Amino acid sequence: MLKVDAEPFTFAFEPASTALVVIDMQRDFIEPGGFGETLGNDVSHMQRAIAPTQHLLRLFRQKEWPVIHTRECHAADLSDCPPAKRDRGNPSMRIGDDGPMGRILVRGEPGAEIVAECAPIDGEIVIDKPGKGAFYATSLGADLERLQIRSLVFAGVTTEVCVQTTMREANDRGFECLLIEEATESYFPEFKAATLDMIRAQGGIVGWTAPLKSFASAIDE
Repeated sequence: MLKVDAEPFTFAFEPASTALVVIDMQRDFIEPGGFGETLGNDVSHMQRAIAPTQHLLRLFRQKEWPVIHTRECHAADLSDCPPAKRDRGNPSMRIGDDGPMGRILVRGEPGAEIVAECAPIDGEIVIDKPGKGAFYATSLGADLERLQIRSLVFAGVTTEVCVQTTMREANDRGFECLLIEEATESYFPEFKAATLDMIRAQGGIVGWTAPLKSFASAIDE
């Protein structure tokens, strides 16, 4: 059993039943010209999560612990994208429109791919999800059951939407969830801060949060 100095208290996990889940580190959300920027967001905030996520990936790969990546994207005919999602707000481009990196958030398009720095390697699971949470309409639950996973370490974007949604889904399914603080970001720093507070509130109502250094130290001990 390894122990991480975390909030609201120590996070303990068994390496044999732990996986890293990297949420939506996609070009459309992180790079200039992608969907995130068409919504009027400053994508430089998101880029702060790249190096810490790379570090976290290295730690898991060195230990040969399971890694799962997710991508929020849709079928080319948008049959899995409800109008309520596509038509919301007033972006300069919508899901399925042609953008600088191909059709926005469409499976197989360049913008829907994971940034090169955090790209999956052979043997890592990649989940394409049509919603915010990674359990909805995906194989994630079955994959975790097959791997006999009970604890999940999280990284990715955005903190308050897809990351938190997936953590809440996982929490409801009985998983112990730890979010690595530097390895997640939001277009709105205040939203990230509020989400971290919500996750660890009331004795860890959703889960735990910890700095990357604390997690790395626990592995090295």
